[in-house]
Amino acid sequence: MSLFSTTEIQSPRSRISYRTEFATGLSCRISPLRGTRGINTGSFPPVFEYEVKDCPFCRSRIFSSTCGFSNGGWITKGESVTFPNLYPFADRHTVTVITEAHMVESFTSRQLSDALFGAAQSLQDYPGYPSIHWNFLPSAGASLLHPHLQGMADKKPASLCRLYLEASAKTASGDYWEVVVDEEAGGPRHLFGEEIFWYANPVPIGECEIRGVLPIRTINELFSLTETLGRDIVRITDLFRSFGSYAFNMGVFFQKTGSSGLDGMCAFCTLIARINPNPESISDSAFMERICREPVVMTLPEDIRIKAGL
Repeated sequence: MSLFSTTEIQSPRSRISYRTEFATGLSCRISPLRGTRGINTGSFPPVFEYEVKDCPFCRSRIFSSTCGFSNGGWITKGESVTFPNLYPFADRHTVTVITEAHMVESFTSRQLSDALFGAAQSLQDYPGYPSIHWNFLPSAGASLLHPHLQGMADKKPASLCRLYLEASAKTASGDYWEVVVDEEAGGPRHLFGEEIFWYANPVPIGECEIRGVLPIRTINELFSLTETLGRDIVRITDLFRSFGSYAFNMGVFFQKTGSSGLDGMCAFCTLIARINPNPESISDSAFMERICREPVVMTLPEDIRIKAGL
C-alpha cells in the first residue's frame, strides 16, 4: 500500500517528480537536474575554535550573558548549558548550548545526548506540545554560530506535528508511524536503526530528508533514549557531510505532555540537509518553499541509501 502519489513529467532536459503524501497533503517536487548546478561547492567543513570574542555562548560569558530559570539556575549536563531564550517565539522557549567550544569539527554522541537531556529537562513540566530543534550554521537559520538546540512547547502543536497527530487519529492503531514502518521496513528507503527506525522520507520537506520513528511518545520518556538518539543524529549528520552538506535543520516532536504514553502517535525526528554558508548568500529556500510551500529537492529519496552505501 503506497502512502503517497507520484506524477512524473519529462522536461526537455530531465524528469521531474511530483509527490503528495495522502495522509497529510504535503507535497514536493524532485528535480535531480538542479543538483548539477554546482551551487553547493567550494565550502569547507567547520574548524575547531575554543572561544571567539563577543560570542555570548562561549564558556567565559555564558553565565553572565544569559539568564537562568525562575529558580535562578541553569540546567547543566556534560558540556551542555540550558537556559530560557531571551527572544522567545513560543510559550516555553529554551536554548541548549551543546559544546563548550565555540565550534567543533564534528560532534560526539555524548555531546548530543547530554544536550538532548538538558533540552528535555527544560520542557518536561510544560502541559503542552514540546519539540526540540537545531539549526546548524547560518545558512540553516542559526543566528549564532556556537552550536545550540532550541526547545519549544505550546498549548497547540507545531504545524508538522499537528498533521501527523491528525493522520494518526484516522488510523486503526492510532499511530500513523506504525503504518509507515510497515510500509518502509526493508524497502529502498529504509536506512538503519533497531531502537529508532530511520528512513528517507518519500515526500521530503527538504533536501535529503531523513526521518526517525522513536519507540516513545512523550518527552518524559526521552531521558532513557538520549544516548541512542544522540548517536543516530551524529551518524546522520556525518552522512550529510559525506554528501558535501555541513548545514542542516533538525526537529524532534512529541505527544502532549500529560498523555499516558501508552497509545497514539509515536514521537518522531526529522533532519534535512541545507546549503552550506557561502559569500554570495545563495539560498536553498526561495518562492517555492516560502510562498508556494512546496519544496523543490534535488535528491531522490530512493538514492540516499545507495549514496550512503547502506
